[in-house]
Amino acid sequence: MADHSIKGKTALIAGGAKNLGGLIARDLAQQGARAVAIHYNSAASKAEAEATVAAIQAAGAQAAAFQADLTTAGAVEKLFADAVAAVGRPDIAINTVGKVLKKPFVEISEAEYDEMTAVNSKAAFFFLKEAGKHVNDNGKIVTLVTSLLGAFTPFYAAYAGTKAPVEHYTRAAAKEFGERGISVTAVGPGPMDTPFFYPAEGADAVAYHKTAAALSGFTKTGLTDIADVVPFIRHLVSDGWWITGQTLLINGGYTTK
Repeated sequence: MADHSIKGKTALIAGGAKNLGGLIARDLAQQGARAVAIHYNSAASKAEAEATVAAIQAAGAQAAAFQADLTTAGAVEKLFADAVAAVGRPDIAINTVGKVLKKPFVEISEAEYDEMTAVNSKAAFFFLKEAGKHVNDNGKIVTLVTSLLGAFTPFYAAYAGTKAPVEHYTRAAAKEFGERGISVTAVGPGPMDTPFFYPAEGADAVAYHKTAAALSGFTKTGLTDIADVVPFIRHLVSDGWWITGQTLLINGGYTTK
């Protein structure tokens, strides 16, 4: 029987410096991971990446951080190669990278569409590809998407639309990697109380999102708290290994499929 505990395992987290990715990195270390490698996109996140590395080390795990723009296949290949060289082959690979654009369909430029596709879809595709090459047998792979995949709403065509392909990438990867005991899932949080959320939303939209979930009245802000998402990630990369090829919307009843 395969060992599905986190203790002694190695993890790689894209977008692991801050917000949800940073909290996942810290949590895996606290759950006994042997090593956690984190990726961050730009120099603007370097200080947060260093703080996350320090927190991982304080929890007793080995840590390393790597800066990269993951919108090319070569960059994703290099990230995995560098992480493997630094901490070993991952047992757990998690991609939290994403970019939000809220804009009327008729106002979205080709450049904006190309950027959204590169960040939300292309990077996710090649992360899964490299994870399939490098993740150890009986490993776990998770991609963060969005609960908007279950919504019927305007203005998010470029955001939800470029996250939507990840659902099929996840199904295909789960089928192909399953013979090695690897589970592959996608997780779609609801609107989260992080700096990632607010710049894209006006005051009226923020007020709506804070009351839209069935359980909004039981959170600090009404939005999805990243601390409420982390236990589900922890489960998927450990005892929840039997869940594979699925997209799970974790949002307190914000929307469903």
